Amino acid sequence: MAMKRKAFIYSVLISLAFVLLSCSRNDPDVIAERDRKKILEYIEENELDATELEEGVFIAIMQEGVGGNPSENSLVLMNYLGALLNDDVFDSGQSVRLNLDGVVRGFRIGVMALNRGSKATILIPSEAGYGQFSQPGIPRNSVLIFDVEIIDF
Repeated sequence: MAMKRKAFIYSVLISLAFVLLSCSRNDPDVIAERDRKKILEYIEENELDATELEEGVFIAIMQEGVGGNPSENSLVLMNYLGALLNDDVFDSGQSVRLNLDGVVRGFRIGVMALNRGSKATILIPSEAGYGQFSQPGIPRNSVLIFDVEIIDF
């Protein structure tokens, strides 16, 4: 009887450990802190002069543009390259028209901070990207990096 009781207690403890580990792995605060650390390391390693915007999105402007900024519903003509932190490219486009209300939140936030003729790198934490949902070429909880050039809007 004592042996069964010990086995039961051990199985409960092991189950509890798995639950706690899986919870911390999916904890939004833990993921946000991990993403922020990765983004700051990328900025330092690549010697970017970056500014933090809302929701943990960072932007490094390489070339200032002119004029106003697009709104969240603007149709923007741009060149872009989307990659992961390991430099794997998952998307790109030249002279592409994108409606900002149809893109991930972090991309919208970054593009709205730019104006015509701007070139910039936008670094997006996973929660402002695709979050826990994987996409073709993009694992879940991935930090996204976009090099963008705003042509017009």
